Amino acid sequence: MPEPDSTTVAEVQLLYGRQSHAIDSGRATEWAETFTPDGVFDSPSYPEPEVGSDQLTAFAQRFFDSAADANERRRHVITNIAVDLVSVDELTVDCYLQITATPRGGETRLVRFTSVRDHVVRVDDRWRIQHRTVSRDDA
Repeated sequence: MPEPDSTTVAEVQLLYGRQSHAIDSGRATEWAETFTPDGVFDSPSYPEPEVGSDQLTAFAQRFFDSAADANERRRHVITNIAVDLVSVDELTVDCYLQITATPRGGETRLVRFTSVRDHVVRVDDRWRIQHRTVSRDDA
């Protein structure tokens, strides 16, 4: 598979960083906008895939609210990003995702460790996730 250029890799890294900060900070709409309008988030941690902007926004808000209800901060930590060029406007991205939780005044714990595979496309000159498949390491 051909290698993407360094600009594309940097843009993807920024996309993933902004996405993590958005969901962890309660900016649900901003998180959902990192996906295409018909984007899919499919994780075995949840009963059904979330599809489309409305469902993605609601999902991100529930994630943030559940952390607030538990009186803890949750963080998405993405590492080992591997970007493969499918075409000029299409990528496959693989990475590892750790989710941590820190109770107020408590010790940080690892909630889960996962692998992520994304189908990423260019929309209006910006990279967006069209389909995310999450695999849990404990499965």
